[in-house]
Amino acid sequence: MRKIKVGVIGCGMISGIYLKNCTETFNYIIEVKAVADLVPELARRRAEEFGIGAVYTVEELIADPEIEIVLNLTAPAAHAPINKLVLEAGKHVYTEKPFALSREEADEVLEIAEAKGLLVGCAPDTFLGGGIQTCRKLIDDGWIGKPYAAHASIIMGNAGDGMHPNFQNFLKLGGDPVMDMAPYYLTALVAMLGPVKRVTGSAQQLHKEITVTNPRSPRYGETVPVEAPTNVTATLDFHGGAVASLQACKEAFGYEPRMEIYGTQGILYVPDANFFGGTIKLKTATGELKEVPYSHGFTTDSRGIGAADMAHAIQSGRSNRASGRLARHILDISLSIFESSRQERHLTLQSSIDRPEPLPLGLKYNSLV
Repeated sequence: MRKIKVGVIGCGMISGIYLKNCTETFNYIIEVKAVADLVPELARRRAEEFGIGAVYTVEELIADPEIEIVLNLTAPAAHAPINKLVLEAGKHVYTEKPFALSREEADEVLEIAEAKGLLVGCAPDTFLGGGIQTCRKLIDDGWIGKPYAAHASIIMGNAGDGMHPNFQNFLKLGGDPVMDMAPYYLTALVAMLGPVKRVTGSAQQLHKEITVTNPRSPRYGETVPVEAPTNVTATLDFHGGAVASLQACKEAFGYEPRMEIYGTQGILYVPDANFFGGTIKLKTATGELKEVPYSHGFTTDSRGIGAADMAHAIQSGRSNRASGRLARHILDISLSIFESSRQERHLTLQSSIDRPEPLPLGLKYNSLV
């Protein structure tokens, strides 16, 4: 297979691991030709760090006829507008989450892609890691019987330490716990259990503003408004019959992830869906608790695997796994949680999707098909 040329827009913190993997792990299928950022110095630093030959403006990168995939790592509010520009220019696009901030924006992106015969992809791609792929195989192979319930939670601190250079983005819609962190767990649940059909949510906001209390922060003492819910709980009804509870909170201290799948013949303890590996445990009907080895690879931080999978899909004609349609369903779930809370009622989703195809067993090191 030939290498697909990629351009990266957005050279902030998350770009480091993407560029590392795209220039090392997945460089057999991807060639990063150029980077761009609204702050040119950020782009120059990344280009020097990873040996990338071109530093472009956003407009130059989108216009380059050699670039086939644009990797959009910008702030949440810019995702959909940039995705539309990329698609209109005739390029495939893979974007960071959230896919969009509204269903209307998401649908516009998908409609352009369909009209032009282009692929759209979206993070998270952690569900393609060895942890979740192994758990899916265990479920599909019947190790816990029929799944009937699940619990997923991500409890973490707020952005009040002010150490992230754009920490205020985590206090707005898109950086809130549902749109920022829950997609890892929602995507993993959909990959393992299938699509969600009904949502019931409760969203609370403990504070209207926070003050940066960390004296090491350059914004120490600054007070910033909190514009989105910070403590959210939801019940998710799946088409397959399972019911899951989800809790996402950015009001705690530290980091406490948890996910479990309950079946008629066992309980599966799933590793943190924010990462690619982690410990997998299975409790059988006899009460035996055992650790399960990985059935799949990609257990280290493999962010960028979704873009590499897209590069394979472009050449083989198949669908990409971390697809825009999957991301649109996750967005529908997320927005419905907020809407259910406001309306104080269950909400039946209009979107659905087939589970993305699992990765095959026995892939060669760092390869995809």
